[in-house]
Amino acid sequence: MNPFDPELHFRLGSMLALAGWVMLALSPPARRWTPMVWRLTGLVLPLVLGVAYVLLFAVHHGPGGYGSLQAVRQLFDQPGLLAAGWLHYLALDLFVGTWIARRGAALGLPHAALLPCLALTFLFGPAGLLAFAALCVLTRRPLFET
Repeated sequence: MNPFDPELHFRLGSMLALAGWVMLALSPPARRWTPMVWRLTGLVLPLVLGVAYVLLFAVHHGPGGYGSLQAVRQLFDQPGLLAAGWLHYLALDLFVGTWIARRGAALGLPHAALLPCLALTFLFGPAGLLAFAALCVLTRRPLFET
């Protein structure tokens, strides 16, 4: 088994992230296990995915770059870098989802009100963050601490 196989990283990363999202969704702030879940989903899993990202990027780096859309396309035409990009999304979306859960709890928002924001973040990244910002505006709560 090749430890740098892009398909392996894709599958394992996806399973880890999905497990994190399920735990996050099932962990309202009043539960005693929620702080542990937040550490896992907001730090441990994103760091594990980050290590896999860096390894894949280092091993599979090749032509392409970030200077144009065509350069990015060339970069992600390589399966190893496409898998690395996927891990990038998984890590950062889970990190943001955990921030939403923690911030929502700190603002006293019901966990049920956060679930649509978490689902949108899981599926569409920034759309979930926008939904959380809208929820804060609608409930007259500050998005960030002042």
